[in-house]
Amino acid sequence: MIEDSKTSPAITGGAIVLIGAYIAAQMLSDIGSLKIANIAGWAVDAGTFVYPVTFTIRDLIHKRLGKKAARTTILLAAAVNIVMAGYFWLVSILPPDASWSIWEGASVSMNDAFARVLAPAWTIVVASILAEVVSELVDTEVYHLWTTRVTTRYQWMRVLVSNAASVPLDSLIFSWLAFGIGFGMPAAEVWQIFWFNVIVKGLVTLASLPAIYLVKDNPSVPQ
Repeated sequence: MIEDSKTSPAITGGAIVLIGAYIAAQMLSDIGSLKIANIAGWAVDAGTFVYPVTFTIRDLIHKRLGKKAARTTILLAAAVNIVMAGYFWLVSILPPDASWSIWEGASVSMNDAFARVLAPAWTIVVASILAEVVSELVDTEVYHLWTTRVTTRYQWMRVLVSNAASVPLDSLIFSWLAFGIGFGMPAAEVWQIFWFNVIVKGLVTLASLPAIYLVKDNPSVPQ
């Protein structure tokens, strides 16, 4: 179990694992979102398959370290993703070494291929980060209200209720900012991306519900 023998609010080994896992999942999902895949005829950004677990990890951080720590982690992850996108862009414009840039048999050089993939479209980056911050902060508030105003029992319910509010919101903001406004895609395709996102994230939420029991409530921090 991801927990420490003490209930101190100080950062423990388990807490470091949770925070690191959250930031890593956010980064992977943002990189994956640069590709629009086609799954069974549905358009979907590839980050959809990783991103949903961040909501459950956020709940674990909230449960172990409290509301303030959860908020801080959300904003830290957003800052890291902005730096990541900027760094990939900077690397892409650096002049390549001649021995590396040649890609035999390809229509583009390795440098061009790198730039096309990892120098992300800023509409995707901005939409993704805005959707993440807004939805994750909403998730934090719903989780907080549930545990303080409703009940601390049935822990899986706090995950289900908070995700039920944040997952559709995240998908709505991201789909329309990135593809509706950013790329001007037809509304039918944008809604297709939205619904596929909601379905996949909902399924991941259901599968991840038991994970909330990996850590214990910390009575020394406010929830």
